[in-house]
Amino acid sequence: MIVFVSTLGVANITFVNSLKIIAEKIPLINKYIDMKDVINTHRTIIWQIRLPRILLAGIVGMGLSVVGVTFQSMFKNPMADPYILGVSSGAALGATLSIVLGLPFINIWAFCGAILTVLFVFQIAKIGSKVQSITLLLAGIAISSMMSSIISVLMIFNRDKIEMIIFWIMGSVSAASWKHVSILFPVTLLGTMVIMLFSRELNVFLVGDDSAKSLGVETDKVKKLLLVISSVIMAFTVSVSGIIGFVGLIIPHAIRLIIGPDHRALVPFSALGGAIFMILCDTIARTIIPPTEIPVGAVTAIFGSPYFIYLLYRSKKKVLG
Repeated sequence: MIVFVSTLGVANITFVNSLKIIAEKIPLINKYIDMKDVINTHRTIIWQIRLPRILLAGIVGMGLSVVGVTFQSMFKNPMADPYILGVSSGAALGATLSIVLGLPFINIWAFCGAILTVLFVFQIAKIGSKVQSITLLLAGIAISSMMSSIISVLMIFNRDKIEMIIFWIMGSVSAASWKHVSILFPVTLLGTMVIMLFSRELNVFLVGDDSAKSLGVETDKVKKLLLVISSVIMAFTVSVSGIIGFVGLIIPHAIRLIIGPDHRALVPFSALGGAIFMILCDTIARTIIPPTEIPVGAVTAIFGSPYFIYLLYRSKKKVLG
């Protein structure tokens, strides 16, 4: 799949040549590859532009989906998504300040904004040494609204930079590089592996905190750990891709319908599903109206919005009986 989508774009590169360019970088195999009919421009396009972008899109989708699965189980809410703690708004404010003030390294400012926002939300939601789920959700919503308001004010006073701010807020991986891949991949992979170790606890959370405690699960301790891991994944993800909504919402549900609710399988398959979904959405974003690109966040929203409305409709039917 990765080789196939790497052939799609303005430059016409064949599947075989794309495969050769990728295989050329693999030790032991590369000495058997005949590169005579591959031009250097195509090498640059595949290796320096398209491949890091495809991989980054996959890693972003993986992280969003895994955090979505985790939050939906912890909060026992099918509409919980990775941005529920205000991470996205915090990152967006950090990036907006960077753009408005002309500061370099937008990604770093976005990361700082995301981390500071999560810490702020935790501090507000904390009651004694405990963090209640409902308090955390409400604090996240309140802080997220406040951050969005500040961004709106900044946009009004900096109209010449509105386009740049909006493009970042809508989410994109068009600036992907191998550096971004090398930073995000270990964080997301390690975070996913740790969350997978808590698959049993995630299963037990679905039956309620009291039942989980009676089964020997230290709910407060486990939830805190999972929240920290999820927040770190989200902060790194948002800092390189901007805000890409709905992936963490719809992919876990789709995978759950196929393989069931057991998190031992649900977490890894959601990671895989999220990666595939994001690669497909980003391919659509960069090829549908060449040479213009549309933000990948707009593409995921086109798929995700109808599903979100469906979830709301289903919840309404349950309430009404």
